Amino acid sequence: MIFQHEVCYSRDTSLPEAYMLLELSAENYAVIDRAVATFGLGLNLLTGETGAGKSILIDALALLLGGKASADVVRHGAEKAVVGCVFELTPGAAAILDANGIDCEADHVLLRREIAANGKGRVFVNNQPATVGVLRQLAPELALVHSQGETMTSFDQTQQRTLLDRFGGVTTEAVAETFAAWRATTSRLEELQSAEQDRLRMADLWRFQSREIEQAALVAEDEDVQLEAEKRVLGNAEKLYTAAMSAHDSLYESESSAETTLGAALKHLEELARYDNRFQEPAQQLAAAKAIVEDVDAEVRDFADNINAAPGRLEEIEDRLAALDRLKRKYGQTLAEVIAFGAEATRKLAEIENRDALLVELKAKEVQDAAVYQAAATQLSASRADAAKRLEKLAEAQINDLAMSTRFKIRVAMEQSPASWTAHGWDQVECLIATNAGEPLKPLHEIASGGEMSRVMLALKVTVEEGAAGGAGRKKRSVLPRTLVFDEIDIGIGGRAAEAVGRKLKTLSRGQQVLCITHLPQIAAFGDQHFLIEKTEKRGRTQTEVRRMEDSERTQEIARMLSGAKLTETSLKHAEHLIESSR
Repeated sequence: MIFQHEVCYSRDTSLPEAYMLLELSAENYAVIDRAVATFGLGLNLLTGETGAGKSILIDALALLLGGKASADVVRHGAEKAVVGCVFELTPGAAAILDANGIDCEADHVLLRREIAANGKGRVFVNNQPATVGVLRQLAPELALVHSQGETMTSFDQTQQRTLLDRFGGVTTEAVAETFAAWRATTSRLEELQSAEQDRLRMADLWRFQSREIEQAALVAEDEDVQLEAEKRVLGNAEKLYTAAMSAHDSLYESESSAETTLGAALKHLEELARYDNRFQEPAQQLAAAKAIVEDVDAEVRDFADNINAAPGRLEEIEDRLAALDRLKRKYGQTLAEVIAFGAEATRKLAEIENRDALLVELKAKEVQDAAVYQAAATQLSASRADAAKRLEKLAEAQINDLAMSTRFKIRVAMEQSPASWTAHGWDQVECLIATNAGEPLKPLHEIASGGEMSRVMLALKVTVEEGAAGGAGRKKRSVLPRTLVFDEIDIGIGGRAAEAVGRKLKTLSRGQQVLCITHLPQIAAFGDQHFLIEKTEKRGRTQTEVRRMEDSERTQEIARMLSGAKLTETSLKHAEHLIESSR
């Protein structure tokens, strides 16, 4: 099955550019026979009865982002499960596709994954065969999933550093440039300091290669092409000489030659022009034609003379071409590559012969490049430390609004040994949390449960996006081009805390698309799009269906979440009040 998709929609131009997930589909996946969900801007909420299969859709999306596949997801009795999605194409995703040789599909990127009942699978990107590795490369550009199983793998220290840099408006360009310069110098040093025996053996080889190419005395990068053309001429010398002399005879030599005929006609026209001006231009044109004939004839005669003047030239050309072919077999497919190979061998040889002086020069340059990198990395660390103090204070307040009582810190540790130097600096950025009074701060994955982790991520994202929107004296920055997905975010909360979560999700969705599975009506009321996941029975089989609800249906669904299966007038009014309050 190939997913073809063309979506037309209008954006609210007051919103910043936020790339999003347009469609998610699944066929013969777990208890889903076939389901398609079309998402929109803002907050997309998924609700339904417990056990209806809400998390199955998130699992399907995680699979499309490079998650591990299993034959267990194939619906009983089906040959294969197929999941697919359509994202808007981000510039970063386009670059990844290009690097992997995958054509772009207009402004969209189509992902599809097939899992056979025997466990084998296939991946397609824009309907072209791809690998799970490509999906994993695309994942950070397209979506970030925060669920019980995916949260910590999605929010590693690299993601934490990226989030901090985004909040602080920190750029790593200067550090990346200085790192590249330092790394290039150290690489040359490592090459020059290789084993003495290897170096001497390679010096003999490079000396031989350089001398062989130099002795060939290559005159041009296309010398072989020119010689092949000359060889074709000389190989057909008799035929070409006959043709050239026949052309000369027709143009100039015979009594009825073109030159003789044109000359006679020109005399008559010149006589006419003496009495009638209308013939002056035709006479000039005929004179020009006669001159062209004479030029062509001269070129033909020269060509014939050169063929006869070089009886031994063909043998010389064949010997030269054979020598050039030997060089190309050893040093490159073209003479240009052979010349470049010789130049590189000469350069390496010069480096070895002047090794001691070059070592001194490179060591001095390494020290200089390292000092420049250290200065840039130190400045970057200071910027991050300043941003961390501001972010941890704001984020802690946001986290504690979500029914948590925590202390939250961001540790920026400088790993100054050269082994830790990277293009993004030498800092290890790690979020620390203590969820109970008196407990020490520890890394998130050691403390927070899945639900707590999702709430921490939500608070962090809201804090960062509010900062990224531009405060006093701060430059406004673009929104991260990713869809954010939250599952199990409402575990262990209710009442005002649930409403606070809903408001934070709504705040976050003003800048980028958010998908959220929730069991709480206080959160569901904030949705811009509301999807109902329901389990039905057809032809004796259970299946999960997904559909987007209209406003009237939303009221009923939120009322169900308030009061259970039996709707009451009170629960309906309460649902209407929640929806109205959320607006």
